[in-house]
Amino acid sequence: MSSIKIVLRKKGLSDGTYPICLRITKNRKTKYFNTIYKSSEKEWDASSGCFNKKKTNYIQNNRLLLKIKARALKVYSELDFEKEYFNLDDFSQRFRVDSNPANDYVFPFWEEIISEMKLAGRMGNAIMYEETMKSLKQFCGFKKIRFQDITNSFLNKYEAWLRSRGGTGGGISIKQRTLRALYNKAIERSIIKDINHPFKTYKISKLKGQGIKKALDYEQVTKIINFNISKYPQLAEARNYFVFSFYTRGMNYTDMMELKWNNIDSKAISYIRNKTKGRFVISILPPVREILDYYKEYSLPTKYVFPILLKDGLTPNQINNRKKKTLAKYNYELKEIAKITGIDKSLSSYVARHSFANCLKQKGVATDVIGESLGHKDITTTQVYLKELGSSVLDDAAALLV
Repeated sequence: MSSIKIVLRKKGLSDGTYPICLRITKNRKTKYFNTIYKSSEKEWDASSGCFNKKKTNYIQNNRLLLKIKARALKVYSELDFEKEYFNLDDFSQRFRVDSNPANDYVFPFWEEIISEMKLAGRMGNAIMYEETMKSLKQFCGFKKIRFQDITNSFLNKYEAWLRSRGGTGGGISIKQRTLRALYNKAIERSIIKDINHPFKTYKISKLKGQGIKKALDYEQVTKIINFNISKYPQLAEARNYFVFSFYTRGMNYTDMMELKWNNIDSKAISYIRNKTKGRFVISILPPVREILDYYKEYSLPTKYVFPILLKDGLTPNQINNRKKKTLAKYNYELKEIAKITGIDKSLSSYVARHSFANCLKQKGVATDVIGESLGHKDITTTQVYLKELGSSVLDDAAALLV
């Protein structure tokens, strides 16, 4: 007896979701294959083995899950036809090779992962993977490389090459983290074995980013909060977005852009962060309420809070293109506000996030409550401290800024 099914594996992750796996059962033996997905129980339909309508982009995500299942069925049928008897190890070997004909070559596997991300609507991750792959291809002289070629020495040479081209610690860290994530995916999918893992000796933590140094102090933030938008109406949106981000624990631009009215009730904003998929529940402070009331009165006929995405039903690619265009405008306008208010720092969308952490430190809030990760250095730390402290502690800390 055999079965092939997409399942929500009941092995909880740190963010409260569960991994979605392809489950193969043959002769009472079972083997699981990881996919790129994870889900909460309320977004999953166990009977059909797919996302339900509560999941964002559920149609596109289900298409990829069906594609994975179809590929598994094809491999199983071929083995059943070719061999009188085969086991799950035979299936695993064929399935892995079928999903990546080049086996342990890096770039074909990398391209497959990017394709899956695009199909799933994860355009931000796909772009980061594409940019890092392009960089590594240039470093390698566009030669084919295998995962076994990625060693501690290889990573140090890549770092040196990036620095020679003007790379900073923060930028290099992003590329190395992306490469590490790809390496771990290859292990998860049995492309390679976890032997001599290069990132166990090459420490990305040594690469110090500069983001927190761009933070404003509370006096500078106050200048933006009190910025006279009646005198400069063309800069009203930029001022509002910055203040909103600051008072929502540094909500990033993508999450603000996709924030919906159904994420908001009378007391709190509840949303899932695009980058980490962690859930945030944030008390609505008076400055945030004022901004929400304004956009409620002048809102567009869409499900979105802010007039960034101008209509519903956009594809992931359309959303990403719109983000590029509007984020560039937002960052330009922030720099104009800095000039007018006499702030001698280069403002950008992420400065609100860094400033939130910096200002809480000024107010004497304990570092373990703030978390250095709010300076966007280690998102894992963010997830850990949010889980351990809960939202109420952070809400109380944020209220000190009003």
